[in-house]
Amino acid sequence: MSPAPRARVQLEGFFREALAAVDSRGALTRVLAGAAPHLAIAGRPLEPEARVWLLAVGKAAAAMAAAFEERAGTRIAGGLAITKDGHGLPLQRIALREAAHPVPDARCERAAREALALIERARPTDVLVVLLSGGASSLLACPQGNLELADLAATTAALLEAGADIEELNTVRKHLSAVAGGRLAARAAAQRIELLVISDVPGDRPDLIGSGPFSGDPTRFADALEVLAGRGLLSRIPRRVRDHLESGVRGDVAETPKPGEAGLARVHVTLLATNRMAVEAARDAAEKQGLSTRVLSEPLAGEAREAGARLAALASAARVGAPLCLIAGGETTVTVRGAGRGGRSQELALAAAIALDDAEPTAVLAAGTDGSDGPTDAAGAFADEATLARGRAAGLDARAALAENDAYAFFAAEGGLFVTGPTHTNVMDLALLRVDPAATAS
Repeated sequence: MSPAPRARVQLEGFFREALAAVDSRGALTRVLAGAAPHLAIAGRPLEPEARVWLLAVGKAAAAMAAAFEERAGTRIAGGLAITKDGHGLPLQRIALREAAHPVPDARCERAAREALALIERARPTDVLVVLLSGGASSLLACPQGNLELADLAATTAALLEAGADIEELNTVRKHLSAVAGGRLAARAAAQRIELLVISDVPGDRPDLIGSGPFSGDPTRFADALEVLAGRGLLSRIPRRVRDHLESGVRGDVAETPKPGEAGLARVHVTLLATNRMAVEAARDAAEKQGLSTRVLSEPLAGEAREAGARLAALASAARVGAPLCLIAGGETTVTVRGAGRGGRSQELALAAAIALDDAEPTAVLAAGTDGSDGPTDAAGAFADEATLARGRAAGLDARAALAENDAYAFFAAEGGLFVTGPTHTNVMDLALLRVDPAATAS
């Protein structure tokens, strides 16, 4: 096996070890003790007479719901799991809905209204269990006031194309939604809400994960307008969105529930899996194979193409006399400039490949832990110092592909696409680099 394929196989192995560490079923099972009728969540027993209602939302919703069904069984009075297209799994006691992500469609709104109906069925003496993972912001798209779903979809698409990060996206979405920013918690009658979360946001803040439907929101309508203005989008979003946000600033529309409000004290938050767990598992896997490791202290962030170039430069600077594995976790953004297809991980890998062109041996695997990178079927891409040469052999120009945001087509022809299918978890992205010693002249 030549060095490049060997490095790819090794990095893919590290990535899959990281996925195993944040597997949603395993992560949920670890915080459940006992089984029906005696069940405890994160050490908190469920009252024997209480009915249990389950709401699962996000890319990991179906897997988490299935795991909860296995343990809770007949304790479940009813439930609903809402997940991205293609991420569903068979469920016995819980209704399953698939919908669009990241730009919502009509199914998202119908599912959100089902979720509202579900939580309002629970009595004060019941327990509401919420299984939340990344993707819930789109999957629970329910427009507030006079807004329409098309307004939410257009605003989301504009923010994504402008390269908005997850905090900016969710600051806006929370102020357009009837369910986000703590509003589902405000509508729930149950006096005990167990919120079990897989984090796909930097800092693992519950108010950002899925736009925080059961968490107090520290942002305000004015912050949402500031995000749109900062991204130059005020003239591009629907007029109804601007009018709605401006009404909120004036106080004509009620603000989202804020941290510390009395009604949120009944929400018990348990963090199940994080990007840090995935990073540490990848590091452990690399060390077991005899590699030195270095975990980057700064999370992946900013423009994907700039992050890719930075990682390539770090790899060159870190080259020592033995193989080294650099590991980074986080989430970059992409400002759409061209008409191609790709995702942030593919764009990061392509930018790294350009910086590595014909350099010393270095391999990169960049991928999303959810198995989907942008509007493609790939989780990410693999690149090394020979990627551009393989692209040229296929008649492609890597720099032109990057300029057109067309990393997917480049890697599809060159052979670097990394496809996992749905992983049923979501803890942002990983970038793994194998840096080999400089080649010696013969």
